[in-house]
Amino acid sequence: MLLARRLETIKPFRVMEIMERAAELEASGRAVIHMEVGEPDFPVCKSIADAGSRAISQGRTKYTSATGLPELRHTIADYYRQQGVVVDPERIVVTAGGSGGLLLLAAALLNPGDTLLVTDPGYPCNEVFAEAVGAHVTRVPVSAETRFQPSWDDLARHWTDSVRGVLIASPANPTGTMVPRRDLQAIVNGVTERGFLIVDEIYQGLVRERPEYRTVLELSSSAIVLQSFSKYFGMTGWRLGWIVVPHMMVESIRKLAQNLFISPSTVAQCAAMAAFDSEAMAEHERRRRVFCERMDFLQSGLEQLGLPIHARPDGAFYLYADVTSTGMTASEFCRRLLESHCVAVTPGLDFGSNNAENYVRMACTVDVPQMEKVIERIGLMLGHDRR
Repeated sequence: MLLARRLETIKPFRVMEIMERAAELEASGRAVIHMEVGEPDFPVCKSIADAGSRAISQGRTKYTSATGLPELRHTIADYYRQQGVVVDPERIVVTAGGSGGLLLLAAALLNPGDTLLVTDPGYPCNEVFAEAVGAHVTRVPVSAETRFQPSWDDLARHWTDSVRGVLIASPANPTGTMVPRRDLQAIVNGVTERGFLIVDEIYQGLVRERPEYRTVLELSSSAIVLQSFSKYFGMTGWRLGWIVVPHMMVESIRKLAQNLFISPSTVAQCAAMAAFDSEAMAEHERRRRVFCERMDFLQSGLEQLGLPIHARPDGAFYLYADVTSTGMTASEFCRRLLESHCVAVTPGLDFGSNNAENYVRMACTVDVPQMEKVIERIGLMLGHDRR
């Protein structure tokens, strides 16, 4: 059987390989501490689960509109209104997770041979969605000196005739940093003159303190937003997200969604309606504070071991730690830590090639007692006496 040539350029998602090896170790009787996957460890809020159960018992299991339940889109619009941003519900398209949103946007905006600018490091699957429609990506290197975020000058230097647009994330994976408001405004201004701007806001809400802005929609009505119910709302396995697009794109996105997905999960949409009620929002905020406490605790412990966090995260729940002082590459560090000390973390190579072997990403998705064990085990691996 002849497979499509695009498969030759798609790299394996290393974090999934780490998960598989961790599962093998667990099957052999070893207890692994998992900090490799970007999935909140809390169960879904009870009110969300109850709403999903009610939907099933009430028989709400048929197809919906391709762009999502109107009542959910209005609820999302109200969520933005509470943040001081007016968004027409017609511009909101509910999707089959953030990944479904990315596929719709790639299919709507990119032609074969076009180029999309993305950051390096950045979410590794972004380029796969571009390549799936015959487009390419150019990685724009970002470093600790700029808190792993690009300026408009950085993007402009990589702009060529084939570039159609830019995809950035704020807060970002794997670093948790946000684009400063002034830099984001400059990016909005620069990109709007040349192409499209997609801002991945999947970690919106998971921030340390009141940020300079909550969404790029405060700065621009033409920017495209990618969102998800997976992170702040804790609904990873429900596979639900949304995008906000300009009015002129709505019908095209609707047509694509009808053909590619028919509709998002009806049960998940009904459950997501409860994600915005007062009970759930209070729980989301409590969990946000827990993630912040965990990041602070882990950062302190890592830096005592000589593993600095060059850019303190503004949000999300990751630490991007520099392991160069160990004398190991990030890949070797991760392999040894998993095989010898049963802690699973992700090497920087999963997020790009820019100084990737200097960094590892740790997801703060275990509680503080578990993190104490992680710090102790890293200390043992590095030969530190923590008594």
